[in-house]
Amino acid sequence: MSSGTQIMLIAGEPSGDLLASELVLALKQLPAVQAMPWPPKFFGAGGPRMAEAGVEVLIDLTAHSVFGLTDVLSQYRKFKGFFRTLLCEAVKRQPEAIVLVDFGGFNLRFAEAVRRYVRRHAGTFNVWSPRIIYYVSPQVWASRPGRAYRMARTVDLLLSIFPFEKDWYAKRVPQLRVEFVGHPLIDRHGSAECGVRSAEFWETPLVLLLPGSRKREIEAHLPAMAGAVRIIRRERAVRLRMVLPSLDLVDFASKVAGPLPDLEVQAKGLAESLREAGLSIASSGTVTLECGFFRVPTVVIYKTSWLTYQIAKQIITVNHIAMPNLLAGEALYPELIQSQATPEAIASATVTLLDDPSRLAVLKSKLSQAIRSLGESGASRRAAAAVVREATANELRLVP
Repeated sequence: MSSGTQIMLIAGEPSGDLLASELVLALKQLPAVQAMPWPPKFFGAGGPRMAEAGVEVLIDLTAHSVFGLTDVLSQYRKFKGFFRTLLCEAVKRQPEAIVLVDFGGFNLRFAEAVRRYVRRHAGTFNVWSPRIIYYVSPQVWASRPGRAYRMARTVDLLLSIFPFEKDWYAKRVPQLRVEFVGHPLIDRHGSAECGVRSAEFWETPLVLLLPGSRKREIEAHLPAMAGAVRIIRRERAVRLRMVLPSLDLVDFASKVAGPLPDLEVQAKGLAESLREAGLSIASSGTVTLECGFFRVPTVVIYKTSWLTYQIAKQIITVNHIAMPNLLAGEALYPELIQSQATPEAIASATVTLLDDPSRLAVLKSKLSQAIRSLGESGASRRAAAAVVREATANELRLVP
């Protein structure tokens, strides 16, 4: 890459902010980048982790992350403004590569908008035509598979973090280049074998409450979780800990949970808590994969607005929502969705797991197999190498 190289990144959720920050740090550590007289410049939209990694964050999209269709509709005008701002910045700065991290509803449209701009200005003095790299596939295999064809028309390279995605795309859009780089989760916590928590069940097992990373998620999930815990405590002695991704959510979540004696509320430190945990009750999302990594038995719940749920029922094409279940091809974790996610049902599923050691042993063994399918460590490094390769190829193509 040349001294003037710029790379734009867009991530819209806390999980994407983390992935993008890890990617940028890996880019900076590549020998090819370290040998440059001037390092590349990173700019775009994301969150605090990207800023810490050295990205010029023009818009903190993570501060406006949405949950469910009603949330999207209520903030449509705001996101439309963000979209225009970022597109203008891309046109003005003309980065060699644009890295889009998950956030499908926004990022896929952004890729299409960039392509339209390039086509409109083809043949003029403008020679800008960035490589568009999608890092972390939108879950097109779970809903709205037609998006795969849109990606094939606009994306130069898709970097996948789940092993089954490459074959899925190859069967439907073979013209789309897809590379499986592995999952960055392995880099964060070591190999799958090292992920086993340090202690098995204690006399009083630690039960984690993992209600989500956004206020709307917490409002949707935590009341049922708290109700379940009150029921569980009538039958079993358990220790309770709620783990949240940031300090600013602690007071909010504590109020939503209501009075729960001896509930420990913790900001960050999820990995350390999972090493101690006997079981977790978690909202569906990235966190279920972390529970799987540490072999923690988990009851997965998902609640959203009535409208979002009705639409989701029509478009979702997979049998499971928790990633460990998808990787294993079976329901390792109980899933309680919408009206099923009552305090009574959550409590029943939790106690059933706690009281069945033989089932837990089988569960942990199958979780180990599922996690091993995520590949070896080095995912961020492999993704970074692919970004450098694409950006370099683009620079060479544009040399007159």
